[in-house]
Amino acid sequence: MRIAILGTRGIPSQYGGFEKCAEHIALSLVERGHEVTVYNSHNHANQKELWNGVEIVHIHDPEFKLGIFGRFIYDYRCIRDLKNKQIDIILQFGYRSSPVWRFKMPKDVSLVTNMGGIEWKRAKYGFFLKKLIVLTERLAAFNCDHLIADSLGIQSYLFKKFGKVSQYIPYGAYIFDDADERVLSDFDVLKYKYDLFIGGLEPENSLEIILDGVVKAQMDRDFLVIGNRLTGYGKFLKNKYRKHKNIKFLGGIYDDKALNNLRYFSNLYFHGHTLGGTNPLLLQAMACRSLVSVHNNDFNRFIVGSDALYFQTAEDITQQMKAKGKDSQAYNQHLENNVIKIKKYYSWDHIGERYERYFYGVLNSIDSVR
Repeated sequence: MRIAILGTRGIPSQYGGFEKCAEHIALSLVERGHEVTVYNSHNHANQKELWNGVEIVHIHDPEFKLGIFGRFIYDYRCIRDLKNKQIDIILQFGYRSSPVWRFKMPKDVSLVTNMGGIEWKRAKYGFFLKKLIVLTERLAAFNCDHLIADSLGIQSYLFKKFGKVSQYIPYGAYIFDDADERVLSDFDVLKYKYDLFIGGLEPENSLEIILDGVVKAQMDRDFLVIGNRLTGYGKFLKNKYRKHKNIKFLGGIYDDKALNNLRYFSNLYFHGHTLGGTNPLLLQAMACRSLVSVHNNDFNRFIVGSDALYFQTAEDITQQMKAKGKDSQAYNQHLENNVIKIKKYYSWDHIGERYERYFYGVLNSIDSVR
């Protein structure tokens, strides 16, 4: 098969879940003998035209200057480039702008869209932008040939709202078995003597609630915040907690070895995401045997079940900070249960195989119609 992947800023991943999924799906499909093309923003760190067997096409991306409206231009340029390629399937991540250009896509190619989370609920979007995103969500639901939901919650949402059947394929993770305590010296922390948050510094990720709880707990442990702090909300948070020296904003870190060791040796790992489905950051924390505290919502409960701590308020965070942590060994069974979940349901090898199988089904259904 010949597959093109659109809708991300590019691979290898330096950003969020879509990029991470695109990276691993592309590599998995190449390993299985398929031809894969991934579209990258022109300013992505990876400037190679061939990366681990994946063809990379660099497209000028004005999103960093124009915001989400620049995304429309970037997606259009990616789609226009497709006319120069022989493609069997287009895998599109997200629906923020690509569905608007559906009429520009090759007519004889199947368009498969991974719908992602419920984008229009993000607090950072204003009224009119939310309305636009609601429209593009509808366009994707009705104009794309096939839909993928990364969680059963999103699958149910698409059926209830649009009457559309989607294929459930979650994100994945790799089991981390190569812990190296020496990595911690780069961050001036000791094992189990710090707590951790990794993710976008956005309101829907509950970081303000988490940090309010950290402040109230008055613990002497460091709290590391890893994520792009240059966003408007990130600057607000950094300013609000600037007097609390134990709260350290480290910015974006994209070294998997460093991130996985920080996860593994943390006391508590906080996952505050409230929107979306099977979040890859949560899966990777589970794969690193982190003791996870997650925001209490259906998406997170489906993934970790009873093998996590749960919070909704700053008071919940304070209580957890003061209670026993990972070094107590009280939660060892939770940690092992989460590793079993990754191996059984969320390994990237298994997820890649499911994508391949689904794509074959898509092509076979087309052949049967013809």
